[in-house]
Amino acid sequence: MQLTAAVSFLTILQEESVSTHAYAHSFLQVILLHLEHRDTGVSNAWLETLLSVIEVLPKETLRHEILNPLVSKAQLSQTVQSRLISCKILGKLTNKFDAHIIKREILPLVKSLCQDVEYEVRSCMCRQLENIAQGIGAELTKSVVLPELIELSRDEGSSVRLAAFETLVNLLDIFDTDDRSQTILPVMKSFCEKSFKADESLLISLSFHLGKLCHGLYGIFTPDQHLRFLEFYKKLCTLGLQQENGHNDNQIPPQILEQEKKYASVRKNCAYNLPAMIIFVDPKNFHMELYSTFFCLCHDPEVPVRYTIAICFYEVSKLLNSGVYLIHKELITLLQDESLEVLDALIDHLPEILELMCTGGESSVQENKLSSLPDLIPALTAAEQRAAASLKWRTHEKLLQKYACLPHIISSDQIYYRFLQRMFTIMMTNNVLPVQKAASRTLCIFLRYNRKQEQKHEVIQKLIEQLGQGKSYWNRLRFLDTCEFVIEIFSKSFFCKYFFLPAIELTHDPVANVRMKLCCLLPKVKSTLKIPADKHLLQQLEMCVRKLLCQEKDKDVLAIVKRTVLELDRMEMSMDAFQKKFYEKDLLDQEKEREELLLFEMEQLEKEKQQNDGRPSSDKIFEKKRFILGRDTKTLTQSLPKSIPISVPGPSSSSSSTSKEIKKSKLIRSQSFNNQAFHAKYDNLEKCASKTTAGYTPSVSGLTKNSVLSLTDDSFRTRSASSAPASFSFSPLIPSTSRGTVNPTDPKNSGSKDTQPRKATLKSRKSNP
Repeated sequence: MQLTAAVSFLTILQEESVSTHAYAHSFLQVILLHLEHRDTGVSNAWLETLLSVIEVLPKETLRHEILNPLVSKAQLSQTVQSRLISCKILGKLTNKFDAHIIKREILPLVKSLCQDVEYEVRSCMCRQLENIAQGIGAELTKSVVLPELIELSRDEGSSVRLAAFETLVNLLDIFDTDDRSQTILPVMKSFCEKSFKADESLLISLSFHLGKLCHGLYGIFTPDQHLRFLEFYKKLCTLGLQQENGHNDNQIPPQILEQEKKYASVRKNCAYNLPAMIIFVDPKNFHMELYSTFFCLCHDPEVPVRYTIAICFYEVSKLLNSGVYLIHKELITLLQDESLEVLDALIDHLPEILELMCTGGESSVQENKLSSLPDLIPALTAAEQRAAASLKWRTHEKLLQKYACLPHIISSDQIYYRFLQRMFTIMMTNNVLPVQKAASRTLCIFLRYNRKQEQKHEVIQKLIEQLGQGKSYWNRLRFLDTCEFVIEIFSKSFFCKYFFLPAIELTHDPVANVRMKLCCLLPKVKSTLKIPADKHLLQQLEMCVRKLLCQEKDKDVLAIVKRTVLELDRMEMSMDAFQKKFYEKDLLDQEKEREELLLFEMEQLEKEKQQNDGRPSSDKIFEKKRFILGRDTKTLTQSLPKSIPISVPGPSSSSSSTSKEIKKSKLIRSQSFNNQAFHAKYDNLEKCASKTTAGYTPSVSGLTKNSVLSLTDDSFRTRSASSAPASFSFSPLIPSTSRGTVNPTDPKNSGSKDTQPRKATLKSRKSNP
């Protein structure tokens, strides 16, 4: 009841249920009355409430109701509990009064409690000196607080010395150079030397504050002192490792096990302070001074130590800058660590780490893309497989999300053969929904930056055939998730060309959950259409919605359909020409289309470069196109939603500056590409696409491939009647517009994940992609 009352009083204060005056009148005395409750837990609860109340009460109330009674409560005649409470209240009151009141009424009490006969009271008061110093200013701190801290640092009680050490470290910024060099440095040096001979608890605190201590005293060390503190840190990093004997834990005495745990805590704190110590020795001297220590921490036998160094790995990489290549092997070691906790800590900043590794700490992107780190891809794939085999699906999900950075780290072919197929397998076989969605999103980003159209078409066809037309309703649900990611990541024309018809065909799905999910997605699907170019697609969408309204028999689906119809009716259609209300969205979509075209042109230029056997003119065009792609990718990345985990270094884009080069490359491509044969596996898709396109807009049926290729930059401002970007005009992959319609109420089609395969006019390939 007492604990609940203390929390309730605090809630009344935080929610401002009553005025401050009413609160002080009605509740303050009750709080003060229970401060010295015989139960320590109850007393601490009321004390926490009082410390929060002090923040809002006026000065007069604080002086009469709290400060004045505190004079008697802090006397030696009072109980230890009363004096401990007085210490904490004094630390809180200091910031509420002027300097003359503090000097006359509070500081005498502080000095008295610092000289208390009980070490608990001295230690408690010592820890409040930091708050008091911040309240009284540098001058009074130097004359009053510093002498007390120096005296307490020589106290007979180890807890008092520890409190004095920690307070001095936290107050280093307040003292001037003379105080730090003449007064504080000798105390710190003595404390460090005596720590090994004292209790291990002192070493734990010392190792935790050592980085802050070295940083605060940086600049006043002599070379000998600098070396001594560095060697002391190195010694702490290996503390306890020399005693490893390989015995079974059951054979080791309990006191030895406890000591080893404390030593492991010391090494963990050393790992935490590694970035500060790199600054202490200068990053240029890392290899000579601290690399061996860093290596030991990365290979430490205790998981908490490796976990901490994994957390600090990104900071270390930033500090090393151009010397980041020194820790390539340690990155691989941590990626291959047997503990998933270590992997989870490392992947929080994995994209940033890989980018630093790729660029060598410089701002410009290198072309070799981690060629000096051949073990990276096996380490990444092994890490994913280890996470997939465990029960820690959140780590697996996070890792898949971070893999979205790989298009800017390794080559497109490496992603296709080592990662993209794995993403598809996870989507098909994994049983955890967040993991499947993360794999789907990452696969879409891999597809987005894939430079080979043949590989793109294979992946798209697999998505449509094995997910969108799969026999498992679970796979069809994941196809709709993928469609949502495609809408977000790709251009509108890309979605309309490849995914619009397969998506709306699921209005005939036999499983109600699939139809329900599709209905929720329809507003986003409609947002990809532009009038008048996509008028025929809009008519097909409206036809599907009308069929749902007329034929749907599931009441839950029908309710969602009705809500969706109202939302679709309220939506304003985007036009081919830029509109003021949709300007930002249209501009972003235009940048997406532009980049998709540039990716396609990069592939064509690479082929031409190979055909021309590396002539200087083709090299020059290739380099310029690569620069344009990097620049446009940078702009697009800045415009994409923050949830897309990609980062591309490079300057901002400018569409007008590249028009001339794009026209030149299109002319070259239109002359050379006319004679190239299309791959045989897409013959049926070509027929299907031409049939569908002819049904959409007859005006486009007469266009030749060369005329499509010769589109200029201005054509992106108004989409062609076929609603397809030029970058995907060569091998259209538009699935069938009709599928075997199944009655939703057919008893043969239950809601299980293994329903019968559904009919589709799109033929599946005989060979695996």
